[in-house]
Amino acid sequence: MNIIYFDNYKQYPGTTINPSILWEYDLTHFDYHQMRNVVVQRVVERGWRNDWYAALNLYGIEGMREAIKNITHLNNKDMQFVSLIFNIPLSEMKCYKKKLSQKMQWNS
Repeated sequence: MNIIYFDNYKQYPGTTINPSILWEYDLTHFDYHQMRNVVVQRVVERGWRNDWYAALNLYGIEGMREAIKNITHLNNKDMQFVSLIFNIPLSEMKCYKKKLSQKMQWNS
């Protein structure tokens, strides 16, 4: 596996996920492991480099890969980015399958 952009994440073990990307949750009772898919989706969509380091240290590369595969909605740019960075074929991602199954609207 080659995650070139974040390959040095282990050098940042003390980083934490910015609470502002999880604004609607009460973080005093938040279970980061139970809510892994939500956390990973928010990091992909809105996270800065330190959020990525924190998520990678928290879940590991394989944990991140599994969460990314289970995310049901990502925009095209984010979907392509995580597919490339984590070497995940688009066909294994729920968000990609969901986009393919949606009916296209005709332009008037």
